[in-house]
Amino acid sequence: MPELHLWQWALAAACAFCVGVAKTGVPGIGILVVPMMVLVAGDARRSAGWLLPLLCFADLFAVTYYRRNAAAGRLVSLIPSVLVGMAMGAMALSWPEGTIRPMIGVIVLLMLGVYLWRRRHPEALAVEGSGAPYGIVAGFSTTVANAAGPAMSLYLLSRKLTKEEFVATGAWFFFAVNLAKAPIYAWHGLFSWPSLTLDVMLAPAVFCGALSGRRLLGWVSPEVFEFLVLSLTAVSALLLFR
Repeated sequence: MPELHLWQWALAAACAFCVGVAKTGVPGIGILVVPMMVLVAGDARRSAGWLLPLLCFADLFAVTYYRRNAAAGRLVSLIPSVLVGMAMGAMALSWPEGTIRPMIGVIVLLMLGVYLWRRRHPEALAVEGSGAPYGIVAGFSTTVANAAGPAMSLYLLSRKLTKEEFVATGAWFFFAVNLAKAPIYAWHGLFSWPSLTLDVMLAPAVFCGALSGRRLLGWVSPEVFEFLVLSLTAVSALLLFR
């Protein structure tokens, strides 16, 4: 198990709790765990390996809770572009970490700007064939930094889903993608017995977060939900520049 200071344990537990909340309640908060886990691990590439098992564990709760709400058809058209993005991300894992994260932040902020522009021009939302850029960015960013949340949030918001469909569809997407990433991370040596032991110890915090997130979703109106997702997307994208 990694040797951590008390503040690192506290931050790791908070990170695991937020992972659970993000998977069953407010997806936009999930990206915040990326910089949090970097602080715990002290290295961005290593933190990706520490975080992935927690995400996979939380995915199980999400797909179980929302198995009947997913709009799976919205994801089929993304498969080719996501695979392209993942292949690019697998190659980019050997790049300097200081190059990758700001690049993802720039891409996400640009996509946020596009989404807000479309909100003011509703006719643009009718274009169904515009998912490829989201898929490539999501595949790339999830592979290099577990940071596909903003891109997928913007894509799903553009599809006018209900908040339950939003969470459920995103849950199934990340469940499949996170499992597909495991061999890539293993190839790059991002898993270790100490890191996996840490993940097992943090699993109860993920469980508590998953239960809390489901309750939170029922209390949030669709308008507030969209505001939270957009706000957290913007904040998390800015955090990638740190």
